[in-house]
Formats: sequence, structure tokens, C-alpha cells
Amino acid sequence: MARDLLFEIGVEEIPARFMAGSISGLVEAAKKALTEARLDFENVRGMGTPRRLTLFVDGLAEQQKDLKEEIKGPARKAAFDAEGSPTRALEGFLRSKGLSAEDITIRALKGGEYVFAVKEEKGESAMAILPELLAKTVLSLKFPKPMRWSDHDLRFIRPIHWIVALFGEEIVPVRIVDVESGRVSRSHRFYGSGDVVIENPGTYVDQLRENYVMVDPEERRAVIKEQIAAIEREHHVLVEKDEELLDEVVFLLEYPTALMGSFEEKYLRIPKEAVITPMKEHQRYFPVTDENGNLLPHFVTVRNGLPRHIDIVTAGNEKVLRARLADAEFFYDEDLKIDLGSNVERLKPIVFHITMGTLYEKVERMVDLAGYLAKNLGADEEKARRGAYLAKADLVSNMVYEFPELQGIMGEYYSVAQGEDVEVGRSIRESYMPRFAGDDLPESLLGMIVSIADKIDSVVGFFSMDLEPTGSQDPYALRRQAMGITQIILNGGLTLDFGALVDVAYAQIAAGYETKKSKEETKERVYAFMAQRLNNVLSDEGLSYDTVNAVMSDTPDDFCLIRRKGEALEAFRGDADFEPLMAGFTRVNNLAKNAESAVFDESLLTEDAERQLVAAGKRFKEELSASLAKDDFKAAFSAIAALRAPIDAFLTDIMVMCDDEALKASRLGLLRAISDDMLKAADFTQIVMAK
Repeated sequence: MARDLLFEIGVEEIPARFMAGSISGLVEAAKKALTEARLDFENVRGMGTPRRLTLFVDGLAEQQKDLKEEIKGPARKAAFDAEGSPTRALEGFLRSKGLSAEDITIRALKGGEYVFAVKEEKGESAMAILPELLAKTVLSLKFPKPMRWSDHDLRFIRPIHWIVALFGEEIVPVRIVDVESGRVSRSHRFYGSGDVVIENPGTYVDQLRENYVMVDPEERRAVIKEQIAAIEREHHVLVEKDEELLDEVVFLLEYPTALMGSFEEKYLRIPKEAVITPMKEHQRYFPVTDENGNLLPHFVTVRNGLPRHIDIVTAGNEKVLRARLADAEFFYDEDLKIDLGSNVERLKPIVFHITMGTLYEKVERMVDLAGYLAKNLGADEEKARRGAYLAKADLVSNMVYEFPELQGIMGEYYSVAQGEDVEVGRSIRESYMPRFAGDDLPESLLGMIVSIADKIDSVVGFFSMDLEPTGSQDPYALRRQAMGITQIILNGGLTLDFGALVDVAYAQIAAGYETKKSKEETKERVYAFMAQRLNNVLSDEGLSYDTVNAVMSDTPDDFCLIRRKGEALEAFRGDADFEPLMAGFTRVNNLAKNAESAVFDESLLTEDAERQLVAAGKRFKEELSASLAKDDFKAAFSAIAALRAPIDAFLTDIMVMCDDEALKASRLGLLRAISDDMLKAADFTQIVMAK
């Protein structure tokens, strides 16, 4: 027999950003606890609103399964002394398992005789187990910012006010701190009956809905989407789709009602980001556009409650937003009165990091790095340097001080409005890209240059100061910045000597500050750090792990070259010539390991098979060099595959490990020379062949 279990923890309002994790944490903890308790179930589900975390267990067994467990104990010689009496080892084993000497048997295994015991335990009723199990499940939960309240030791996401625990229609007696379980839940704060007496788990969702609580987040999400769609149809507008904002709104309320408000059209003259940011980040409003994507003087928000007096609620939301937009307009107008370039001087008192000086000094380094990159990438050096110089200037503006999310964005608007080149302005915005995983990458060459200059200064600087990330700790977001550099180089197809760039960045840091790591140490660590990022990107793009390993060198100077080689090798692995390539390489490389060097005396190699391999090796070397010079990796791999026949003939007809030491050394040297040339195309030792 089985019944459904309902377990609701009523709390003070949980921040929206913690809700999804709290629900999933409760579900996973319950699954683990029920499994360990040998209680079968059909499914475990989680729901919740800001005021409750709810667990459903569908089809929970009424009886715990019986336990019959065979346990291996100590070896017989360790379990009994010379007189056959139990030793302390055996007594400890029995005590730890709750067994007696009558429960054990001796069994012969490979390696000797061992004590075995069969532990049997009759299953208890679920009602006998659930009170403690549910309490322990709650106590096991972990939260980002737990709270303590009153004089209780429990740390939970928010103070607990009520508990509902029903196994079918029967109350499960659970006590957590000073709260005891029952069947009474709570309605919406301002609607409904207040106390809601839950009949059984099957009626829970409907009873709460009748009391203006939609406990299922997916139901709230669907209702909000439909209400927004209705607004779009009624007013012939489009509401901006933002799943992240929708996720937050879903967990901010219990009973949604969407509404559309308006604001003065005059605010549309300021940059749209300065309008949208207060809406979304501060008020959780959805922007409204026309069919062409132009921002309209409207917004959509979702109230927590019924549509009663919706005009009053709408007016209240409009008043709050109007104040925000008035501030944004004032900041924008005031900022435009100050030349953006003069703001750079105001960066001098702002410390970037105690080991690397001020933000102004970082900007100076960025300017030189941007100039170096522009020269090497064929960009306008003057514009690149100007973009880098202005990249941080908006950080001291009124708008960015109030809305930090707009850094770089406002820099573009201000610079262009004050007469700077449009490309320079765009590079200011793009210098912050990518801001997070999956974010857009710079599209303009100047934007790529300024972004790389900013990020490489940070990566090399912190590594030189021995402040690289460790474990999960990355306080300076160096992993994100290194990944950004990698993605920008690959996405932009930039032919860049990364090692030389690191040298320039290190020299700038070392010129002004005492580094903790030498240039060689810093470069080695940065190479390894960037190689991991490049490895991740190539793997995400679909290259198999051993292909990536085969084309990754110790010093990944040209990221795009490595990717092209990896793509070519991955494609060649499906070619009929790939197996001959690997067979030939493996035979040569295995013997070449015995060679002291790649030097050989051609005059000693007089056998036909030897002379043929020498000639083939010379042709291969020339073909390989020509192919690699043109980045024609398919031709390079084909040239290796073509060596299969002369290699097989050589190894069939020639005794490589002969008694004549000089002859043996030359034969091994020939194989070593060919192997070394093969490895210039890729490290084929990393390839894992299917068996």
C-alpha cells in the first residue's frame, strides 16, 4: 500500500534568487533520505512561493522494506585468538553492526578465511519513520545566506512559522525548533481565509489556489505569460522577453496579475539602457516596444494579488518609475556637461589593486597594450589608444555611479555625443564584453583590441603578483577574463602571438611595481591557465578530447591556428588514411624512444628498405614543411599516412636493434628524425584509437 506525502514549511519571505535552489535542495535531500530509509516512492516533486517550501512524495510506501544485508568482517586469524576466543577486532565489528557472535559465519575466499554476518532488520511503518526523517531532512538543507532567530540553534533560509505534514489524511508529527506540524497552511496575506485546513495532499494545490496562492511556480509562470500576451494583443505592443527577469518575478509573488503602466515620453530622449535599467534592475518591470523594437513609454509589471483597484496600483508603480527616470535624466544631462576625457584624471585616486596601483595607471597600461595590438592586427593605432584611454572614463560619471550595470554603455553614448569617433565609442562599450558566460562578444576590431588589452593586463598582472585563482576561489574573475580573451581571439580570427603579448603586459607591470613572480614563471603559469580555457572552448565546439590534446602545444601562441589544426585532425579521423597514419606513427614512435638523438649516418644505411625510408623521410619532411607553411593540415596528415608502406618495409626487412652499435644508432636516429617530424603536425601519442 502507498499514500501521498505532503510536507510544507511555512516561512518569512524568501528572496527570489534563492527560491529555485531551495526547492531543488529540498527535493534532492528528501530523495536521499527516503532511499536510505528503504521507503519506496513513485516520484518526488517540489513547489513553493516566497512564503513556503513544499515537498510532494507521490506513492510513498506505507511500510519500510525489510533489510537483509551480508557484511564482510575481519579475517578469521584476526577475529579469533589461539584459544578460539573472539578478539577485540571481532568484538568491535559486532558492536558497530549491532550483532552478536551467533550471527556470524566463516567463509573461505581467495586469500584466506573471513568472518561474515547477515544483518536482518524488519521494516517499520512509514509513520514511525517519517517524523524524524522529515526533521533531519530540514536540518540537512544548505542555503547561501541562512538565518538564526530567537535563541534557536537552527540555521535556515528564513524563520519557520508553520509546518504542514500529511501522509494521506494523517498528520505526521514533526517538530522543528518550537514549531509543530499540523494540517493548517496559510492563504495569501491579504486575500483568502487566513488559515487553510488541508484535507489531504491531493487537495492541497486546489485549496491554496482558492485562497489566492498558486503554489506551483510553473502555474504562476504560465499565468504571467498568458497575461502578458493578452496585454500585447490588447494594446498592439511587444513586451521584451527576459527569462531571467521572469524567473525572478515568478518567485516574488503568490498570485500574479499583470498590468501595463506608462511614463512621460520625454524620457525616451535619454539612452534606452538608462530607461530600461531602472525598470528591470530596480523595479522588475518589463520594457515595452513596438514591432520594430523601438522603446515605447510603457512598462509591464506583475502585482501580487487580484486585479481589484488595478488603476491605483498602476498609478503607484508609475509614480515610483517616474522618480527613477527623473534621476536618470538628471544624471545624463549633468554628465554631458563634463568632457569624458577629463574624467580620466579623476581615476587617479581610485585604487585598482594595492599591488598594481590606481585605475588611472591601469588605463595607461591599457593604452600601450591597445597600441601594441593595433600595430600587430592592422588596426588604427590612434583610435585604439583613444578607445583604451576612455574605456574607464564613465566609471566616475553620475549615471554609472547610480547604475553600475551601465559602465561602458554610457561611455559610448557620452563619447559620441561629445564628438568622438563612432568606432572609438563602440570600442568603449565592447571593452567590457563578454561580461558573463554566454554574453555577446565584441564585433569591431577596435572593440576586440581594447577588451583584450583590459583583460590581459589583469590576468598577467595578478599572476605576476602571485594572486592567481585557487580551487573555487577567483576573487578577481580571472577565469572569466581569460575565457573572454580566448573567445575574442577565436571569434575574431585574430592572428596573434600570445606569448609576445604576455611579455609586453608583464614588462608594463614590472616597470612600475615589484612583481612576486619572474617573467618566466608568470608566462608559464599564464600559458597553462589560457591553455585550459582554449581546451574548454575547443571541446565545447565539438572536438573530441584526444584531438584537443593532440593539437594543444605547451605554448599556445596562435589560438586560431590550433583550432584550425584541431578541426582538420577531427575531420581527418574519419578519413580512410587515418588508420595508416596512426599505424605508421605508432611503429616509428615506439622504436624512436630508444634513440639518443635524431642524428643518423646515411652512409651506413645501405639496405634497400633503409635507402627507401631515408628517401621517403626526406620527401615527407619537405611536403610537411610546405603543408604546414600553408596551414594545409589535411595535406600534412596525408603525407604522414603515405609513409606507412616504406615504414612497414623497413621494419619487416631490417633488424633495427642489431649488434652493431653504430648501425643500430643510425637506424634508430632515422626513425627518431621521422617521428620528430610527424609530431610537428600534431602529438599523435595523445590519440586514443578504438579497440
